[in-house]
Amino acid sequence: MNRSTRTNDRYSGNRGGAPSRSGSGYRSGSGSGSRYRSGSGGYGRRPAAKQGEFALPKTITPALPAVEAFADLDLPAPLLAALAAEGVTEPFPIQAATLPNSLAGRDVLGRGRTGSGKTLAFGLALLARTAGRRAEARHPLALVLVPTRELAQQVTDALTPYAKSLRLRLATVVGGMSIGRQAGALRGGAEVVVATPGRLKDLIERGDCRLDQVSITVLDEADQMADMGFMPQVTELLDQVQPEGQRMLFSATLDRNVDLLVRRYLHDPVVHSVDPAAGAVTTMEHHVLYVHGADKYATTTEIAARDGRVIMFLDTKHAVDKLTDHLLNSGVRAAALHGGKSQPQRTRTLSRFKTGHVTVLVATNVAARGIHVDNLDLVVNVDPPSDHKDYLHRGGRTARAGESGSVVTLVLPGQRREMTRLMADAGIIPKIAQVRSGEAELSRITGAQAPSGVPVTITAPATERPRSGGSSSRGRRNRRPAPARRTT
Repeated sequence: MNRSTRTNDRYSGNRGGAPSRSGSGYRSGSGSGSRYRSGSGGYGRRPAAKQGEFALPKTITPALPAVEAFADLDLPAPLLAALAAEGVTEPFPIQAATLPNSLAGRDVLGRGRTGSGKTLAFGLALLARTAGRRAEARHPLALVLVPTRELAQQVTDALTPYAKSLRLRLATVVGGMSIGRQAGALRGGAEVVVATPGRLKDLIERGDCRLDQVSITVLDEADQMADMGFMPQVTELLDQVQPEGQRMLFSATLDRNVDLLVRRYLHDPVVHSVDPAAGAVTTMEHHVLYVHGADKYATTTEIAARDGRVIMFLDTKHAVDKLTDHLLNSGVRAAALHGGKSQPQRTRTLSRFKTGHVTVLVATNVAARGIHVDNLDLVVNVDPPSDHKDYLHRGGRTARAGESGSVVTLVLPGQRREMTRLMADAGIIPKIAQVRSGEAELSRITGAQAPSGVPVTITAPATERPRSGGSSSRGRRNRRPAPARRTT
């Protein structure tokens, strides 16, 4: 089938506005329906996603067999040397199954949970097939589309050492950063562009980028792009790349929204699914902890004070900031991550969390995908997610690449029925317990302990501080003396 006959349709799906929710912090739990009440905060939680996955397309041309080692693949010698230098010795299942086919130029549809190795599954093929070519100014040769800035940076970081080994230039194009610098990188020539749809569209409209020479296109976390309302932008961009080029689509879930992309843009794809639709992971434990509203803050604080790092998810920016301030005042090294932070702030916060300078990352769903932290063994849903897909992606921050971890969800009395339905949709049977702050059962499950109670201030680690010169007082207001705080 000629691809061009399938890419001229116009996307006609209508996305209704999501109801807004209250930004008042923790919910009272007066009923599961209260989660969707309108509020003045304006941060609407989208309704639960349409249930059910579409039937995977049947491959007409038989797929090449999986390999057991990277050396069995037709990879350039510098790329194999870079893999060895990075300590990447054996391919993950999704890499072993898809790389023989993607290196041969086949379209690929891959499903695998976060942490399953999707980035190198598409990245190695993209780089190997682009090697030896040189991009003209403003005309990239390969494109990776992702839904969030964090995922764009993670993909860039993961591919950079391999791109350097092949002397390929990477450009990262995301919102929240200088568009002028990104335009300059494209003008200088970049073989591979990793981009979020909105910023790439802006650069194209400015005349700083053209996609007519893109012969390899990857959609990573396609389901989230659909959920976030990027489908019209994504299809507009896909209609601009070479119609006979290679397309690879990777996603943790394959629901009906992704089906639109598969039918329109993938031609006879090799299909590989690492995980079942529920994303079940044998190394991950799931706990639902019933708590009372009056005790939820204390319970959350004790979990945050545990030894080791933890990501805590909440619904709104306001709730994230409120809990972060409370934890800092309780003696817990916490930092907030949400869409209201600038990209440099978000990057700095993630770096501090990865190094352990910050032990608790308090976040909205902005951190639910695209963040990889080694040896993170606990994720806590302080506010339960709206649907099973959000649950799986929040939980995907732990138990990555064969590691073990736990996902804990705090559930108020009025949320129990909805949480039971969500777990059923996810195909998960959690361990359920009624807990209170200070109890041994809470400590056994989460490592919770009493916080020090001594307020802390997070200061920049030595690696972030200016190397020379004194600090300037220009632009600072005179402040009243603050209470004594421990600095870390």
